[in-house]
Amino acid sequence: MTTKLVAGALVLSAALLGGPSLALGQGDSMAGMSGMDMGHEIVIPKGAEYTKADVEFMQGMIAHHAQAIVMSRMAESHGANPQVLKLSTKIDQSQVPEIRIMQVWLRSNNQFAPDTASWHTVRMSGMLTDAQLTELDASKGVAFDRAYLRMMIQHHAGALQMVSDLFNAPNAGQEVNVNTFANDVATSQTTEIGIMERLYKELPAE
Repeated sequence: MTTKLVAGALVLSAALLGGPSLALGQGDSMAGMSGMDMGHEIVIPKGAEYTKADVEFMQGMIAHHAQAIVMSRMAESHGANPQVLKLSTKIDQSQVPEIRIMQVWLRSNNQFAPDTASWHTVRMSGMLTDAQLTELDASKGVAFDRAYLRMMIQHHAGALQMVSDLFNAPNAGQEVNVNTFANDVATSQTTEIGIMERLYKELPAE
C-alpha cells in the first residue's frame, strides 16, 4: 500500500512541476538517501531488529524536516496568502515533534542523532539547493506563494522517495517504530502534496 501511495504522489508532483527532475530536485529517482554524510560510522549490533538503512533514513529525514521548517517559517514575513500561511504553519508544527521522535529513536538505539543544523551540510532527495533557497527568500506575496508551493512539493516528493528507497532496501523498514514513522510520513506528505497542488493551481496567473 505504501509503495503504491508513494508512487502515485511522485507521479502527480512530477506532472505539476514539469517532470521527475524538478519534482526530486537533487539526484536521481533511486538515490533518495545519497546525500548523507553524517561523519559518524553506523554500527548495527548483532541481533538488532533495525538495519543500517533504517538508521540512515532517520538521520537523513531529520535534515530533510529541518529544511522544510526553515522554508515554512519564511511564509509570514514574506507575505504568504492565508491558505499558504496556514499550510506552512501546519508543516512547521508537525515536523518539529517528528524530528524529536527520530532523535529519540536514534539515541535509544545508541546511534548518532543529528540536530536541526544538519540541513546545512546534508542534502537529501528533494531538498532545496542554495540557489533555490535564495530565490525563495527573495520572493514576496504571490511570487512567494508560487515559489514556496513549487519548492515544497519538490521537497515532499523527495521525502516520499526516501520512504520508497527505505522499503526497497533489504530487510529495512521492518522495525516497528521505523515502519510506523515512515508510513506516517508517506501518508501525511502525500496528502499535503495534494493540498499544495490545489493551492498552486488556484494562484493568479503569472
